[in-house]
Amino acid sequence: MEAVITEVNAWAWGVPMQVLLLGTGIFLTLGLSLLTWRKLGFAFRLLLGGFKGQGEGDIPPFRALMTSLSATIGTGNIAGVATAMTLGGPGALFWMWLTALFGMAMKYAEAVLAVRYREQDDLGGFSGGPMYYIRNGLGPRFAILSGAFALFGAMAGFGLANTVQSNSVAQVLGDQFEVHWLTTGLLLMVIVGAVILGGIRRIAATASAVVPVMAIAYVAMSALVIALHIEQVPEALGTIIDSAFNGASAAGGFAGASVWAAIRFGVARGIFSNEAGLGSAPIAHAAARTNEPVEQGLIAMLGTFIDTLVVCTMTGLVIMLTGVLESGISGASLTASAFGSAIPGGELVVTVGVVLFATTTMIGWSFYGERCVVYLFGTRGIMPFRVLWVLAIPVGAATDLGLIWLIADTLNAFMAIPNLIALLLLSPVVFTLSKSYFSRHADSVKSDAI
Repeated sequence: MEAVITEVNAWAWGVPMQVLLLGTGIFLTLGLSLLTWRKLGFAFRLLLGGFKGQGEGDIPPFRALMTSLSATIGTGNIAGVATAMTLGGPGALFWMWLTALFGMAMKYAEAVLAVRYREQDDLGGFSGGPMYYIRNGLGPRFAILSGAFALFGAMAGFGLANTVQSNSVAQVLGDQFEVHWLTTGLLLMVIVGAVILGGIRRIAATASAVVPVMAIAYVAMSALVIALHIEQVPEALGTIIDSAFNGASAAGGFAGASVWAAIRFGVARGIFSNEAGLGSAPIAHAAARTNEPVEQGLIAMLGTFIDTLVVCTMTGLVIMLTGVLESGISGASLTASAFGSAIPGGELVVTVGVVLFATTTMIGWSFYGERCVVYLFGTRGIMPFRVLWVLAIPVGAATDLGLIWLIADTLNAFMAIPNLIALLLLSPVVFTLSKSYFSRHADSVKSDAI
């Protein structure tokens, strides 16, 4: 069964999927006349200016972004970047940047459509995301796509965002501090359960308190390592760009990589890191308290920028500057080795990062899965889902999850397909709403190019 799932997974995340994802991002970026790049400064002013939003919704726009980031800033920022650079060479980081630049348009479009086509359930909560903008935007003919997304979303979360995450925490705490897996599993179950049983408002409040602190702390530690090697930064950036177009030769434990490997693993890891195009983040943004879909879209696209162009870049530069890429190790161990070689006890940065990032991923994704369940079964499915989500955490901490990871990985790809179809078919709606918004706010919005 594992061999079959491996083959399906290789197909699901093969060249056609990567072309579809990157192609959709390029199409939307050009269709929006580079709006996601030109209005980046304005988007940051909305975020940093304490933008609270006005209108219907469950949570402020900032908290919607933090909820989204809680699910996307995860172990992929630590282990995923290291894996991409090990398999694809330093050039993989360049292709991660490119994926993020075009992925911003997908994240923007997802949030615009999520707010435009969201619904209010019978408990008063707001639900949105691909399943709703497929049904309400494309009509009954596409009902199979909306149902498929909701089904795959509800199932995938138990793998990639729950059991696998608790397993990662149990492993790192067991290796570093000899904490028994059961202790880790039960503690995570209590913490995550206390948050998600309070619903989106408690999830958003927790994410707003934890995510900025953990992201800033990780970036600050990375910046310290980079500062210690500041004279090597130009050379490292040159190597990254050269490797992206010319490949990387073998050296030490590093096996070398072709240009295609850099593209393949850079694009794949970039997508996994920021989830642009997968359709998960708009579920959180649909709950934002706003009547302006475009404003939430601008806030949403910052998630991709922060996740990949900031956090992943920091990880990649730390690996490059400390010279551990040729050590022959990979994943989180490579990142830990990089920090440890630059700062005494630097391995703890990765340990703490994995614990915090994995925990917030479990919390953020619980809301995604819950909204998928609400779409399929109504609000009566909320409490059973939350209970199952919490109970699965200690199971994940104790189990070898290789097969579950593969299955969830495949389900994640199956989530992306209906979402990308919807983004392409509903792109005229995104273009029209964007043009209308900036026409109405022409006097107050400048073209901020960065």
